[in-house]
Amino acid sequence: MKKIEAFIRPHRLNSLKDRLAKEHYPALTAYEVRGRGKQSGLIQTMNGQDMYVDLMPKTKVELVINDEDVERAVEIISEVGWTGAIGDGKIFISTVDEVIQIRTGLRGKEAI
Repeated sequence: MKKIEAFIRPHRLNSLKDRLAKEHYPALTAYEVRGRGKQSGLIQTMNGQDMYVDLMPKTKVELVINDEDVERAVEIISEVGWTGAIGDGKIFISTVDEVIQIRTGLRGKEAI
């Protein structure tokens, strides 16, 4: 099993959620977060004044899926999240040793 952590633009969340559900990956967790990559901030104009924005708003999406589904899920996240501009985000993939569903006690793939 794998855990996918994707950092995307906030306005892409609903489209991503819908697309993942359509492709049979309905379970996810999403957080509002702030962060930065290599660009380390930018200048934005607000009410006629330039302001330096150090940490950009992002949405972190987490899902745990079976190994065989990783590439398809990454394709979906990449397609939905892509704008071609700096700040589209990143995807991290890590191994999950075990999943346990609290209510039923199911473990492993059956618990996802």
